[in-house]
Amino acid sequence: MALHRTTVTNQMDYNRESKEGKPSTDERLDSGVDSLKEEDYQAVAEEIWRLQLECQPSQNKQLAACATAEIQEWKTQVNEDGDTLLHLAIIHEVKDYIRTMIELSKNTDFLNIQNDQRQTPLHLAVITNQSDVCQRLVADGCDPTLVDDSGDTPLHIACRHGNLLCFSVLTQFCRPEHLQTMMAACNYQGQNCLHLASLHGFLSLVENLVDLGADVNAKEQRNGRGGLHLAVDQQNLSLVRLLLKKGADPNLLTFGGHTPFHLTYGRSDDDIKKELCALTHPDLRELPDSESDDSEDEEDRESDEEVGYDDFKWNGH
Repeated sequence: MALHRTTVTNQMDYNRESKEGKPSTDERLDSGVDSLKEEDYQAVAEEIWRLQLECQPSQNKQLAACATAEIQEWKTQVNEDGDTLLHLAIIHEVKDYIRTMIELSKNTDFLNIQNDQRQTPLHLAVITNQSDVCQRLVADGCDPTLVDDSGDTPLHIACRHGNLLCFSVLTQFCRPEHLQTMMAACNYQGQNCLHLASLHGFLSLVENLVDLGADVNAKEQRNGRGGLHLAVDQQNLSLVRLLLKKGADPNLLTFGGHTPFHLTYGRSDDDIKKELCALTHPDLRELPDSESDDSEDEEDRESDEEVGYDDFKWNGH
């Protein structure tokens, strides 16, 4: 079977309106999909097939014990990227092998093993847009709250790429406490799932997240922007209106003291400015006092003055 890279464009959220174009896919999305040569991949496939044959139900207790030993040995095999055979089967979309391995590992820690990028099989199932595999993994006991080396849960990835099918599976079939944890969790960029869906203009995902209990006024951890700020940044009028309809606070302040209305200054969409101006408290419509003017004056003064340094030494001089 030839190796191939699975894209994340199928079954995506096309209910979006953003002037920034498609979301960035600069981050690595495969975890080893190009790391195996054809002969190596064939060896992996043969190993999984051998396991499948040897683990068929048997009346012979000795054969059954051997099969159990083979299972344990199989579960410990990893490649140089930390991928187990299940990781590799998901990457290459080998459906029969995936089904067999999940069935043999139901409710065990094997389903939660993380590779060198800290991706679980569930992360890879979302990345490769295999909603059926996501459902099997969630139903058979994997933990959807584990994060990869970017701090993303599988739900974060689905929201970043507008993956409707995987989003639906994760939100419908996981335990309620897991869903709340995933929606509230911020990745290492300080963004939760609602921020990611808002940033990339996926309207249906934003609406679903809020309906499922996501905090519509949650702030990014880096600068304190809420989803409404992000919608203004993207000049996405439809998203601004949706968030306001869902209860977003037009007076929410960033860590720098800026409302969403403040972000309309210098922007081209007058409809967004009018929409927010009417809802923003009069005391919060003016830009907050800034030290920028004072700092610029000070920089000008410094540039006019000749500053001499006589206390530096370079190579003894």
